Amino acid sequence: MSIDQSPEATGHAGNRLEELTRRGASRRTVLRAMAASGLLSVTGAGLLTASGAALAQDKPKQGGKIRVATQSSSAADTLDPAKGSLSTDYARGFMFYNGLTELDSHLGAKMALAESIDTKDATVWVVKLRNGVQFHDGKSLAPADVVYSLSRHKDAAVGSKVKTIADQFKDVKATGPNEVTITLAGPNADLPVILADSHFLVIKDGTTDFKTAVGTGPFKVKEFTPGVRTVGVRNEKYWKPGLPHLDEVELIGIGDEPARVNALLSGDVQLINAVSARSTDRIKGTPGFGVLETKTGEYTDLIMRDVGGITGTTDFRRGMMYLMDREQMRRTIFRGYGAIGNDQPIDPTNKYYLAGLPQRTFDPEKAKFHFQKAKLGNAPVQLYASPAAEGSVEMAVLMQQVAPQAGLNLQVVRVPSDGYWSNHWMKHPLGFGNINARPSADVIFTQFFKSDAPWNEANWKNPQFDQMLVAARGEPDDAKRKKIYGDMQELVHKDGGVGIPMFQSSLDAHSAKLKGLGSIPLAGLMGFMFAENVWLEA
Repeated sequence: MSIDQSPEATGHAGNRLEELTRRGASRRTVLRAMAASGLLSVTGAGLLTASGAALAQDKPKQGGKIRVATQSSSAADTLDPAKGSLSTDYARGFMFYNGLTELDSHLGAKMALAESIDTKDATVWVVKLRNGVQFHDGKSLAPADVVYSLSRHKDAAVGSKVKTIADQFKDVKATGPNEVTITLAGPNADLPVILADSHFLVIKDGTTDFKTAVGTGPFKVKEFTPGVRTVGVRNEKYWKPGLPHLDEVELIGIGDEPARVNALLSGDVQLINAVSARSTDRIKGTPGFGVLETKTGEYTDLIMRDVGGITGTTDFRRGMMYLMDREQMRRTIFRGYGAIGNDQPIDPTNKYYLAGLPQRTFDPEKAKFHFQKAKLGNAPVQLYASPAAEGSVEMAVLMQQVAPQAGLNLQVVRVPSDGYWSNHWMKHPLGFGNINARPSADVIFTQFFKSDAPWNEANWKNPQFDQMLVAARGEPDDAKRKKIYGDMQELVHKDGGVGIPMFQSSLDAHSAKLKGLGSIPLAGLMGFMFAENVWLEA
């Protein structure tokens, strides 16, 4: 199994592009020539990715500086990829470092510092490193850097946020002058996607001091003051030809959403993330500004826990799903942003999404039928909701309003955001969760639906599902894995104990002069990778 393409094709395309651009041909000319010769499909080289978006717009301008405000910054801001925990940390990481792989627009893996990643059994993976990559201090990328970067996550003293994921790295070692072999504790065909996570960005061998960042990324650290600002300047020796476009990027945090919007509209910053749907009309109504919607896998879900009461019965769960007016929720709560859900946790942007499931619709009569079969009676049913689970209070109220049509006495219990996740989430038979997008189907299923998962919201236990999860993880044939993931979505849809009415979008807002901003459905800010891709129109 080879990810994206053969290393020969990758190397040929990448070398040819680098060679021609070095000799003075324009990128547009080179790309046109490569398209004619059938090489343009080789996105895995990591060299053509930005140009695809660029060619669809105007030719990127070089130079200029931008300020970007995210919703989070604190004294705990870090340049250590292992410890990143906020959106600003992730964006900062992608400014200064690269991973072995990167996520594409369908959350697949494409090659970055790795020229190829190959496996025969999804357990032993051979990584060939890209030639000619330099750290900011001039040192060449070597296998030892990768071995150190991946292995340190297993050391509890490092405090890595992905230690539990990294624990599956049984052995990471250099097996050649430009080669690293990763051996897993058990097969996992998702490894290339996992390696695209910002925590697994590659640092220099032996690095322990993160007052600055010496990486291979598109920008070099000019200033880093935790909780205040981060400034990066262009890396003139960046290994992706023609990138980055900007001379300088400054990151700041503005926690208050209205204040973030005001900073954008006043011209103080050129890009902001985590925009509320309520603010979009104001932004779009102001000349010179735009809103970018990134459809993601984030969802707020209705949780019906199998804990011995009515919420564990199939008919009650089915009835509640027919009480959700998904279109109205999308229109009124999220102002038309997002995608309609169908009680399956894999969203339409994911390549493993099962599109063929019959869509559940709002149908109080069907709900009534199922409630009667469940012998519900007139006893009041309490539904817990909180602003902490985005949109859940509004969803609960909409369901409460139509519940009498189905013979249900639904009472909404509103609880504050503070303490919701520790005191209420998964503590009541009926409530709401809010799940951020995950980079792979395996991670979503493992964290939220596996029988023994600590975050198994509905307390749903299905041995067949658990077996399929292990089978999919170890299946190197992508088509076969997609079939298994489809069957798993059917099981969750049928009786998974969670109602997923819709998938939420991430909203960024920007100056109209900022170009090249695209969508990677993990999160806004282009999956936190905006910095190397955007440019300013003169």
